[in-house]
Amino acid sequence: MKKTAYRVTAIGLALLLLSLPAVLSARERRGANLVITLKDGQQIKGELIAVKPDSLLLLNLAGKDESVDLVGIRSIRIVIKSKARLGGACGLLAGALIGGIEVALEGGARVEIGLGIVFGGILGGVVGRGVGAIAGTDKTIQLEGKSESEVRKALAYLRKKSRIRDYK
Repeated sequence: MKKTAYRVTAIGLALLLLSLPAVLSARERRGANLVITLKDGQQIKGELIAVKPDSLLLLNLAGKDESVDLVGIRSIRIVIKSKARLGGACGLLAGALIGGIEVALEGGARVEIGLGIVFGGILGGVVGRGVGAIAGTDKTIQLEGKSESEVRKALAYLRKKSRIRDYK
C-alpha cells in the first residue's frame, strides 16, 4: 500500500517538474502589449517600450517606434495572454495527484486508484482552466476625465509593465 502511494506521488512530481513553464528560461524582458484608443477613435497597437513624462513609447506591429501623447489618449488596454491552458494543465496534474493519493490512502485497489486519478484530474483541470481564464483577462485603464493624480498612478503602473522601467 505504501509503495503505491509513493509511486503515485513520484509520478505526479515528475509530471509537475516536466510541465514547468518556459517562462523560467533566460531571455530579454519584453514590455506589455497595449491597445491604445485615442480620443478620435483611432487605435494604436504595440509593445510598451517606455513611459515618458508626457507620452508613451511603443514598438508598433511594423517594428517602428511610435510616441503617443498622453493628452490624446482615451483608454489603454493591456492585452494579457490567456492562462486557461496553463491553469488547466496545472489543475489536471494537481487533481490527478490528489485524487490518486486520496484513494491510495483509503486503501483502494489499483482500479479505484486509477479512477481517483482520472476523476481528480478531470475536476482539477476544469477548475484550473477556469481560474486560468479569469487570471488572463485584459486590463483597461481609462485616462479620459481622470485627475492628474490618477493619471500619474496609472503611468506608474504602466512603467512597471514597460521594457525600460527607469526611462527618464
